[in-house]
Amino acid sequence: MSKVMTVAQRTITFNFYATCKDYYEMTKPKVVLLLLLTALVGMCLASESWIEWQVFTAGLLGIGFLSSAAAVVNHVVDRKIDSQMARTFNRPVVKGKVTPQKALVFAALLTIVGYVILEFWVNRLTAVLTLAGLLGYAVVYTMYLKRATPQNIVIGGLAGAIPPLLGWTAVTGEVHANALLLVLIVFTWTPPHFWALAIHREKDYARAQVPMLPVTHGIEFTKTSILLYTVLLSVVCMLPYLIGMTGIIYLIGSIVLNAAFLYYAWKLKFDANDKTAMDTFRFSIIHLMVLFVVLLVDHYVQF
Repeated sequence: MSKVMTVAQRTITFNFYATCKDYYEMTKPKVVLLLLLTALVGMCLASESWIEWQVFTAGLLGIGFLSSAAAVVNHVVDRKIDSQMARTFNRPVVKGKVTPQKALVFAALLTIVGYVILEFWVNRLTAVLTLAGLLGYAVVYTMYLKRATPQNIVIGGLAGAIPPLLGWTAVTGEVHANALLLVLIVFTWTPPHFWALAIHREKDYARAQVPMLPVTHGIEFTKTSILLYTVLLSVVCMLPYLIGMTGIIYLIGSIVLNAAFLYYAWKLKFDANDKTAMDTFRFSIIHLMVLFVVLLVDHYVQF
């Protein structure tokens, strides 16, 4: 009898952990962590001193919960598209591990908890802006733009670009031009980042009938667009130094990172092989992560 109970307990424990893993996967943790990094930098740059731990903790938790809720909604809305793509066909909702109804309930809980945290322990402006970002990504981008125009990621990218602003408003309670400049950096970074992945997955998007730029305008046009956007990104990344927002550490870091990104974009356009698009996509993630870390270092280590 005890052996039967032990087996049953192990089965229940395994199922519990498997279910938790499925729900965790729906929140797109790697994406959310990148968003939280940019929000954290927005917080730090908004203050000349150390941030109060309550605002720091509550701000990141609230932004994280609402960003995760948007990701869960994306899993539900895109389940048909996901089933036709090699990158996403194993997602929990696609495989039936989590029903759409349960996923939406989970998203609703994350939204409520995240909003309440921001409303009561941070400030209303941050709560409203974060909620607007959720609606922009989960509703405007996922439900409409993604299926309507090849410029979907350009327009919809604004929702994913606002975390630095959210971090800034969490500390100051107001919108500032410097925070909007951080948003502009992420906004300009998003198209070359995502279009590189879209080139790699062009056949998947075509099969799923999603009008990504490589599907509607061709791969060569997309490569040119990536290169031009990367040039634009390099210019935008110079602005924090030119307006006196940052110092020499950021200037050097930005130049090196953008030069490397330009190298990948140039190679993708003029000397690509089968791995170049995915290499460019992967480097773009490193570019944004390191760029914001450099912003942080520059803020606290001034020459």
